[in-house]
Amino acid sequence: MVIGATSLSMVRDELFATMAETQQHLEQFLDARDNGALLQHVVTNLQQIKGILSLVELTGAELLAEETRVLATDIPVGAADDRNDQLTAINNALHVLRSYLEQLESHWVEMPELLLPAINKLRLAAKRTPLPESFFFAARVDVQRPATEAKPVNCPEQMELARRLRHMYQLGLLAFIRDENPNASLHLMKRALLRLDQLYSGLPSSHLYWVAAGALESQADAQLLARKNRKQLFARVDREIKQQCDNPEYVAPRAVIKDLLYLIALANTNGEIATQVRELTNLPTLPFTDHMLNDEYQRLSGPGQNVLRSLSAAIGEELTSAKDLLDLIERGTAPGEALANIHSILAKLEKTLAMVGLSSASNALKTHLSAVANWHDIETVERGSLLALADSLLYIEGMVAGLERGERQAKNQKNEPVDEAESFAKHQLLEARIVVNEEAKSGLSLAKRAITAYIESEGDKMHLANVPSSLQLVRGGLWFLDQNRAAELVAACAHYIQTQMLEAATMPSEPMLETLADALTSLEYYLEGGVLLHAKENRSVLDLAEESLRALGVQVQ
Repeated sequence: MVIGATSLSMVRDELFATMAETQQHLEQFLDARDNGALLQHVVTNLQQIKGILSLVELTGAELLAEETRVLATDIPVGAADDRNDQLTAINNALHVLRSYLEQLESHWVEMPELLLPAINKLRLAAKRTPLPESFFFAARVDVQRPATEAKPVNCPEQMELARRLRHMYQLGLLAFIRDENPNASLHLMKRALLRLDQLYSGLPSSHLYWVAAGALESQADAQLLARKNRKQLFARVDREIKQQCDNPEYVAPRAVIKDLLYLIALANTNGEIATQVRELTNLPTLPFTDHMLNDEYQRLSGPGQNVLRSLSAAIGEELTSAKDLLDLIERGTAPGEALANIHSILAKLEKTLAMVGLSSASNALKTHLSAVANWHDIETVERGSLLALADSLLYIEGMVAGLERGERQAKNQKNEPVDEAESFAKHQLLEARIVVNEEAKSGLSLAKRAITAYIESEGDKMHLANVPSSLQLVRGGLWFLDQNRAAELVAACAHYIQTQMLEAATMPSEPMLETLADALTSLEYYLEGGVLLHAKENRSVLDLAEESLRALGVQVQ
């Protein structure tokens, strides 16, 4: 018997007719809620739809129909307005189901994962627990890494280290939940889990940290969407860490492991940890990516959009064209149609900026349009007018850069004039701070790589020769950024490397080097948000770095 998407054509006519009739009865019930016969027709038809989908073994569609039937059964005759959300969920589910089946007719590719959002809306409307995104995913969750000798973890020092590593994980988790510097947050969380994996090495419970680290690596490498359920999953990992800290023999539930494995399979990246997990558990290759699913979610459930960034890119292209033409005009090498072209570009830009609410930028261009309209010959263009237009374009570019970063411009309620010079200066200062911040991050990354090379060479001090001076440069950059406390912590790291690694006769122990790496990682993470976020937002990250330095015996002023 032919089953699945290829058999849909065999039952198509009856199925689609029944669905259309069901939607018609539902719409009639919305207007006549005392008519129980209409509601009963809806429930009966949904049962028939479920039976047809079960016959052709379209699992996801069958489940959606069943969840719709369950919720419809719960609707009473004479339903009041408090049932509107449930009725809306039913109507939306029927729309999504029809769209999904039409897609199957065209592409013959089953992706039941596409239906999970609609299924979960039904379950939430019925006050039931939503299904995880790994619901349709099959994987071996009982496979463990080869056994190693377990280490005792009951001594106070190790318990304190576990507490500090959980704190590190929580800092990254909090920022990830807030959508602040997701890549840096994921990196911090992954490091905390790998250190916990080392700490609890040999215990069955360490398997969670290894798999979760692979999931975080995959989330970052594949740029998976930071959905609410994924944030909840990584928050669940934090609760599992707490259980582990209280009871070293605790083993995480298999459902959590399965959800983490799904993220690794979905990302299908080549990260070191993710590759190891995928090979050990023999994860299947999924026929879709996260972004492919997201595109289909949008198509089935309504168009999603990222207007600000798309618009910023389009405006940026127009600005680039205008600046190129201005440059040619200033050199006297512009073609004859350049003056008409630049007026057309500026007029289009002015309307676009006004439409999106960038009124000050729009007004800045409007003041130049009449002057540009009077440019009849390239040789007669006034240099002062040309430079003024160039300044305005740079000012607008600064505002559009804010759109690119996702910033929203506040509306000027009083329509007060904006000081272009001041705005441009602020933009240039921000750009300078970003450059300094990037250089500081590069300095910390260089120090971490040098320490890694130092460890791999079993203490060759040549690898550390330039590290203290590089960190002092980082310290200077942080002073420029008004990050005085971070500057002192970097100086403390430089002092430790100079005195305990370069000048010392023996190499520090591996735990001490790992703790130094923790401090540098915390500082690197801090810099990911140090320019664009308020310092108080990341103060606890500096606390973590200071704790690590104290564990090294370094006193920070």
